[in-house]
Amino acid sequence: MKAIIFNGSLERRTLSTSGLISDYFSERLKARGIQAEVFTLADSGIPLFDVTLPKTPLAVERMTQMFTDADLHIWLAPLYHGSIPGVMKNCLDWLEVTADRYEPYLTDKTVGMVCWADGLQAMQGINTMEAIAKSLRAWPIPFSVPVIRSSLFVSDQSTQISELYAGKFDKLISIAASKKIESVNPSTLIQPGD
Repeated sequence: MKAIIFNGSLERRTLSTSGLISDYFSERLKARGIQAEVFTLADSGIPLFDVTLPKTPLAVERMTQMFTDADLHIWLAPLYHGSIPGVMKNCLDWLEVTADRYEPYLTDKTVGMVCWADGLQAMQGINTMEAIAKSLRAWPIPFSVPVIRSSLFVSDQSTQISELYAGKFDKLISIAASKKIESVNPSTLIQPGD
């Protein structure tokens, strides 16, 4: 199984919240024998979405390949003004370049979601990501992790994930690693009138 951890934040600091969460998921997935790769939006060079360009930008081609090769996605996002960062949505919009494929977008990919906020509103980001995942034909995992930022780490000075959130992240990983969405063979579907 291949996994991609989509770090949808623009934080570039070594010990940023998004970086620490990405590292946690990467280590835990690899410990389960899952090939995990982190896609850091801040370093990706993804341009503004523009389908009128004569050629798909190279950064978009690379991103699209990574996203479509992965069986499992873990999307990580901070909550900005009631939603995920616009640049994260812009990146996902570029999956439109796969529209003509036999299995476009993220067809049958499994997506786990984590969003953090300073208050209690992180579920708004999860709801946004879930709507996007469904529109991209992916399967959101029915367990997500909205995070209250002040409880994420052991203490204010720590970079260690708290026991509370380590348990939730591990549960998400366990569900994601043990459940596989199977593609449906269209010929086995019951047709109207049968």
